[in-house]
Amino acid sequence: MTSTKYLLCLVAQAFGYRRKNIRMSEAAEEMHLLKEAESHLGKAMWENVEGIEALSIEYWNLRKLIKERDRVTTELEIRQQQLAVAHQERAGLLGISDEPYEDLLNERLTILNSLEELARQRDLIVAKARDIRRTYDGIKTKEEVLAKEGVSDEKDFSAITHRLVSLKAQFAELKAERQKVAEKIAEGDAKVDTIDMEILRRKKERRAKASEAFQHIGDANQEISTLRAELGVLDTQMRQLYTEIGKFISRNSTNAECRKASKEMQWLVDVMGALRKSILFNHKLSGNN
Repeated sequence: MTSTKYLLCLVAQAFGYRRKNIRMSEAAEEMHLLKEAESHLGKAMWENVEGIEALSIEYWNLRKLIKERDRVTTELEIRQQQLAVAHQERAGLLGISDEPYEDLLNERLTILNSLEELARQRDLIVAKARDIRRTYDGIKTKEEVLAKEGVSDEKDFSAITHRLVSLKAQFAELKAERQKVAEKIAEGDAKVDTIDMEILRRKKERRAKASEAFQHIGDANQEISTLRAELGVLDTQMRQLYTEIGKFISRNSTNAECRKASKEMQWLVDVMGALRKSILFNHKLSGNN
């Protein structure tokens, strides 16, 4: 939304023509675009922010994560090649299809995919709990300092106490949620173990020469699923860091270091500035600001 359109909408509102739902919908869509733009900007120019002290932790964490991702990707490619070789060996030994095992392998893969999602949920819960703990520690420290300095009244301390109790409750909820996820992961692991045992039992019914090839397939599938889960976690962490970098650069576009770092992407920074302005206009028109 441009300034001109905003003024026209204000005039329309003065005559009783309000479109609150449309304004809120547009603001939500623009916020989504802004988040995507922040991530894209951060990914495109993160290598340029090494000299920006405020982004030091994001930059060096990205360096570490990218190196780790390269390692996992290489291992995944190796495991996939090993899996292909194992399938060829099995086909050569048996001269038959995967039918005696395919149902279990598919079920196993389905469970492992669900375990990957559960692992991501667990990581998000842990991250939220860590943030709450940091907030709690900060407020607790504030309470102790104010108590020593004697500069706050009983009303201030009451608000602080109420906030601490609320944070404790949120932390407890996250802890319980994490426990539930952990139990589901344990159940999934148990199911995978059961399936593995069944695969092994069936393998014994097949010709002895095929057993080693089948074992290689099972191991490779498990390792591939584990590596894919690691990649998923790494990608999520990297997207978060890209977004933080993009957000900081776009919100501090007047800073000389930020402008230098984002020189080639200045057009995107300008678009993001226009999006923020439009979001603010839509919020004002919807009555939320």
